[in-house]
Amino acid sequence: MEKLEKLLSKALEAKDNAYAPYSQYCVGAAVLTSKDNIYASCNVENISFPCGICAEAGAISAMIAAGERKIKAILVTSNGSDLVYPCGACLQRIAEFGDKKTKIYLADAKEVRQTYCLKDLLPYNFNTKDLSHE
Repeated sequence: MEKLEKLLSKALEAKDNAYAPYSQYCVGAAVLTSKDNIYASCNVENISFPCGICAEAGAISAMIAAGERKIKAILVTSNGSDLVYPCGACLQRIAEFGDKKTKIYLADAKEVRQTYCLKDLLPYNFNTKDLSHE
């Protein structure tokens, strides 16, 4: 449980630094790697909405930049009244570096309220078997 508390703390800290002047919807995410390191990030909006960056994508990018490649768990939190779920693109990003058992924790400002495995939220992710090499 100590790692889960640290994940929540890092995600909340990142959320507080979110750049969301257009939606006012701040999101924080923290990734726990197979080496038990934590990388966190927040959403970063842009006046051109398609150019924004999800918190999960930022946390995964920080993990990759640090030389790690394996997600054990990810925690996502927001300033909204409902839990925030990773979008489809971020679920695919999690699948790239995790596996079907990778834990996805959804939290509010105080605690984890839902826990899923990646397979629960993305049962049929795109993978290398789907690539045609013909």
